[in-house]
Amino acid sequence: MKVGRITCQGLFNGNSCHLVIENLVLRCTKHSSWQASLPYASSEDDTSIIAGTNVVEPIDSEEAPEIPIFQSGQDVVEVKKDPSVLRTAFKFPMWLLGPSILLVTGIVPTLWLPLSSVFLGPNIAGLLSLVGLDCIFNMGAMLFFLMADAFGRPENNMFDLKNQVPVSYRFWNLAASTLGLVAPLALFFASHRGILQPQLSFIPFAVLLVPYLVLLSVQMLTEMLTWRWKSPVWLVAPVVYEGYRVLQLMRGLQLADEISAPGWMVQSLRGLVSWWVLVLGIQLMRVAWFAGLSFAKNSRYGVSDDVKQ
Repeated sequence: MKVGRITCQGLFNGNSCHLVIENLVLRCTKHSSWQASLPYASSEDDTSIIAGTNVVEPIDSEEAPEIPIFQSGQDVVEVKKDPSVLRTAFKFPMWLLGPSILLVTGIVPTLWLPLSSVFLGPNIAGLLSLVGLDCIFNMGAMLFFLMADAFGRPENNMFDLKNQVPVSYRFWNLAASTLGLVAPLALFFASHRGILQPQLSFIPFAVLLVPYLVLLSVQMLTEMLTWRWKSPVWLVAPVVYEGYRVLQLMRGLQLADEISAPGWMVQSLRGLVSWWVLVLGIQLMRVAWFAGLSFAKNSRYGVSDDVKQ
């Protein structure tokens, strides 16, 4: 279809008006006005100005996600309410059962079990007895983490938890654990080389600090696995282990008196207790920070971008 273009010049100052008509070709689709294709439909003619291929790409029905179709209102009620009813029925008992497991496996043996019935002196049997107590606590901690993960993970599991674990948080946890792991080993090598006097043999040192080192290594592995598996227990795992570690080092102070450990070893144990109490306090502050941030994010007021950063 040809359309003329009209231009007008010289309308002012009394000049005459010149009309120039040029031919302009406008290409249209073959569809009639009542058969016009939709804006998102594909067109055979790529030069069409009504329906082009770059407007919206056609949707392939084979690649489109499947949308469940419910035939009645009863089906919707069964899908949405049955899982939540089961979770609600087991939620409150698990809130009490999980901390009770930590109490029985960790706090009760450490505080109420007489060390004379477990600790047999600075020898291999006494070392294995202490490691066995810590293994019992670790089994309780694993059960607690499994229950917390089962009831803390969302049902749809559609969000990426990896983006919610800040790099600074990972760096701080790994740095604190690495320092707590390297410092006792450095003290032992210093004593072995004669820098610290009197020297401490391997068996008394192992009785005092090997259970601590083993459980600290287990904590570091557990934290990295929670980050890898995107488990919601990544925030409470350090708190559980560090709370028991303080009790573990206090037990070491009691054993240091029984095996007549040198003064530098007793002071080192006190320094480790102070360090982990500080780390535990920082972890609790971070738990409060992330909990408040999550509450503000889920509330109807939202959270500003400055707070997220």
